[in-house]
Amino acid sequence: MEFNDVLHTFFAESRGLLGEMESALMSLEHEPGDAEAIHAVFRAAHTIKGSAGLFGLDDIVGFTHHVETLLDRVRSGSLNLQGDMVGLLLQCGDHIHRLIDVAGDAAGERDDGLPMLGQTLVERLRALAPLDTAASPTCATDPMAQASTRDDQDLWHLSLRFSTGLFQEGFDPAPFIHHLRTLGRVVHISTLSTQLPALETMDPESCYLGFEIRLASAANKLEIESVFEFVSQDCELRILPPDSRVDDYLRLIEALPADRLRLGEILQACGALTAHELSRALAEQQAEPDAERAPLGEILVEERAVQAELVQGAIGRQNELRQRQSQEAKMIRVHSDKLDALINRVAELIIASASVSVHATRNQDRALREAVSVMSRLTEDVRDGAMRLRMVEIGDTFNRFRRVVRDVSKDLGKEIELHIHGGDTELDKSMVDRLGDPLTHLMRNAMDHGLEAPMDRLAAGKPAAGRLELRARHEAGGIVIEVADDGAGLNRERILTKAREKGLLSSEAHLSDAEVWALIFEPGFSTAEQISKLSGRGVGMDVVRRSIEALRGTLDIESVAGRGTLFRIRLPLTLAIIDGFLMAVGEAHYVVPLDAVLECVQLGTEAQDYMNLRGEVLPLLRLRRHFGLPGRATRRENVVVVQIGTRKTGLVVDQLKGEFQAVIKPLGPLMEGLPGISGSTILGSGEVALMLDIPALVNQASWSASQEARSVFSTH
Repeated sequence: MEFNDVLHTFFAESRGLLGEMESALMSLEHEPGDAEAIHAVFRAAHTIKGSAGLFGLDDIVGFTHHVETLLDRVRSGSLNLQGDMVGLLLQCGDHIHRLIDVAGDAAGERDDGLPMLGQTLVERLRALAPLDTAASPTCATDPMAQASTRDDQDLWHLSLRFSTGLFQEGFDPAPFIHHLRTLGRVVHISTLSTQLPALETMDPESCYLGFEIRLASAANKLEIESVFEFVSQDCELRILPPDSRVDDYLRLIEALPADRLRLGEILQACGALTAHELSRALAEQQAEPDAERAPLGEILVEERAVQAELVQGAIGRQNELRQRQSQEAKMIRVHSDKLDALINRVAELIIASASVSVHATRNQDRALREAVSVMSRLTEDVRDGAMRLRMVEIGDTFNRFRRVVRDVSKDLGKEIELHIHGGDTELDKSMVDRLGDPLTHLMRNAMDHGLEAPMDRLAAGKPAAGRLELRARHEAGGIVIEVADDGAGLNRERILTKAREKGLLSSEAHLSDAEVWALIFEPGFSTAEQISKLSGRGVGMDVVRRSIEALRGTLDIESVAGRGTLFRIRLPLTLAIIDGFLMAVGEAHYVVPLDAVLECVQLGTEAQDYMNLRGEVLPLLRLRRHFGLPGRATRRENVVVVQIGTRKTGLVVDQLKGEFQAVIKPLGPLMEGLPGISGSTILGSGEVALMLDIPALVNQASWSASQEARSVFSTH
């Protein structure tokens, strides 16, 4: 993998970590004592900082270091997490996101306001958690540097043995021991003379002394070892960290990024082991025969390089990382363009398969028909598998609104609770990506216009906190997404007054509730009494409707004064391939989603615009009359019973063609926007069938019927 590919992977993973960090912070706002969430936030910041250091992204490293310092103190319990602190950390996460965006856009313009904003956030972080002067952001890219920010009364134990040839190399032990005082305070020193030979055999130019030293210092292990760098070949040095630091090292081991799997690398990365100690232990291990080689951890403990607790902690982390890597090995990243290309190829395969099936039936070739049957089944399996690749849970999109609700509620001075249902509902990823903007506007509209201020809610006998719900579910071969609030509801009279002022309807017009609610989707329509930064300019709701219709969806409104408003979005599961039901009216062919079809029945001769379906009145929609098709109806017409929500309708057609895999094609600019038609598909015979948009078709027919009834009523 090239450097740029690795860098782009870092950007993508960092944005994912920031998303996890935001979710954990949102949960901490309600449960400040959630230790797992605190650890999750710390791990995200630490991983981003460490990875950014590998790419030399100093701006990200320096800023994230301050965030990490605050989180470390919260994690250790020395600082309590408060509501304002959560808000500050959310802003810091946004700032890190912007820094990543700037770093990823090499050709883009740099935001001159970022440094000033970063400095403001750093000052607020320092006010909550002042940095230790012994630590600096520049050295914080290595986790071991965190060990230097602890209390300087921690006692290190140094076991020092010089070689006998030290003097002959021109060195003296005393200056090195004195130099230790620059790192802290030498609390105790013992001189070992057990290696001294008898006086008559002693060589005055040889060194026989050893030392056991207790050092109080805030330095890390690498800094202590560097004191003896010039005599590293002429001494044997064992540095045992203080007992009080074992827990610190264990925490650092848990926070290490998932790029180290070897025991020695883990211990070295957390600062418990130096590179020199590791190479020495590895050399000792390699010197033994393969069958007799001791584990590296055992050698390190025997040499007193690290404590046994640290080795056990590192082994535990090693096993955790290997298990995670094994899970991640089952996942691969695929560019969405490749999935789109696969879906297109499968769609063409379905059309070709249908064509072969038609020719096999016409030629009465039994063997060919059996082969086509097998091929059709396999094609259907391939289609289902390809479609599942693009299906994602909508919960990730829903969860992003927790932050939106939090920020907007504080801006408006309202108390708002967000409740999410059906987050595990799956939808085509291409549709999920395009749902973000319309849902954001509906949510902001509900918070600004729908939900009342706390005092108004209390006066109306409601709880002070408003309730906002995001719901998703599968229904009739599609997906339903609802945005509901328990606010004041839409003001019918205000909407009508505003519509008359804008000339959208006459003063004599009488509209149903559904028709009144639909007026808010008119361009430039707004009932806001004053303009705010959220709404009031009449821009947005018409865009929301167009965005939903572009996805072949519909948007309905239900509202009750004083009780709240519900926006219901109905969407197809996918924009590419569906299981459909094929039917014909004269020479025209139509397709409806198979999941929307309940049953098919024969129409009696006495039926007009409704029929008795086992004691239930079923309204009928005659497609021949509705679309103005030429010719007369057949003697035996059929009814396809479809259901959208709780609403049933019978589609009157001439012929039932049966189930059909429909590859949805756009209508093109000339025919785009036809009411009741959402697309087209190509049959195996090469003919074109139109895809019916059942909700829009039924609404259009209902509106036409109501207009006819009013015309008749006004005439009489």
